[in-house]
Amino acid sequence: MYTHQDTLEKLNTQLPLKEKLEYIHANISQQFPYITRIAAALYEASTNSIKTFIHSTKNGSPLNHYEISLDEAASLKEMFEKGVPRVVNDLQIFKNGKKAHTQAINNYGYVASYTFPMYIENSFFGFLFYNSEKTDCFDEKSLPVLDMFSHIICLSIATELGKMKTLIAAVETAKGMANFRDDETGGHLNRMAHYAQLIARKIADKYALSDEYIENLFLYAPLHDIGKIATPDKILFKPDKLTIKEFEVMKKHTLIGAEIIDNILDNFGSAKLSSVEILKNIALLHHETLNGSGYPYGLKKENIPIEARIIAVADIFDALTSRRPYKEAWSHHDAINMLKSLAGVKQLDPDCVQALTSNINDVKKIQQLFSEKNYD
Repeated sequence: MYTHQDTLEKLNTQLPLKEKLEYIHANISQQFPYITRIAAALYEASTNSIKTFIHSTKNGSPLNHYEISLDEAASLKEMFEKGVPRVVNDLQIFKNGKKAHTQAINNYGYVASYTFPMYIENSFFGFLFYNSEKTDCFDEKSLPVLDMFSHIICLSIATELGKMKTLIAAVETAKGMANFRDDETGGHLNRMAHYAQLIARKIADKYALSDEYIENLFLYAPLHDIGKIATPDKILFKPDKLTIKEFEVMKKHTLIGAEIIDNILDNFGSAKLSSVEILKNIALLHHETLNGSGYPYGLKKENIPIEARIIAVADIFDALTSRRPYKEAWSHHDAINMLKSLAGVKQLDPDCVQALTSNINDVKKIQQLFSEKNYD
């Protein structure tokens, strides 16, 4: 008898995605110690852009919280169109590159790279980047091995994202089966998800938010009000101010939303999904306020998870600046003043408010891209 230790056995465990990437990198380093970084970036079709996601370096990465349109990255766009990897054994050819990602990689001391487009069932979803501190290292010896590991990494990422998207689809289906009707249009949900992503990126350094966390927040943001499927129409669509009794009924949508998510998680066997707490906090706690006057628990300040504080600002801003049957859209100026008046000791997180209101040009781009006219 001959026993053999599986060198990749930890991939069968419930490791977080980043730890799986670090584990794979450690295995690669045994053969190719000069490969010092592996990073994955995701493709977002709605904006035709590539955004940083996870990396294998424990002591920081040259590029975080970064997004660029494929139209502005000629080399990546060519790989996207052709569906083939790219080897650059001497990055000096890009030493005069003007793009932030090119400069960051050069400044970090990487001198060679291998870029692998990621596909799952012929559907492109991003790139893998291998970086080295040694030139001319991506060759006939290393590339076949890296290709094998690349497919393993692609499958790991696709599996994790697939679980999240299955969960999201299940929640969306529940909304549809309940004949869910609300003023939360497709435009509103897309805008507030992008506002949440914008806020998270701007405060990421202060709150130690990873790109993986920001992606999870972005994907889950549109599910914040799932509990409203149980709110009676006469309350949900009432044009006048709610009575105290009606408002008590409305407030229950946060608890119901968390219950719906728990049930779906149990039914789909996704309870161990690493990002579940983010989703549950978004649905349950996005109406909590810093001064403790929110619901359902009256939490205060730092006791409110940062994802709930981010969603609160994104949701309120879009509600203010969007036209509704019962009101006209507010101007940016008026909406910004309202957010600032609610910031700090009152209701909204001041860092989140500042992150959104000080980046109004990015806000305008989001509004233009996800205008309600595109959903008619």
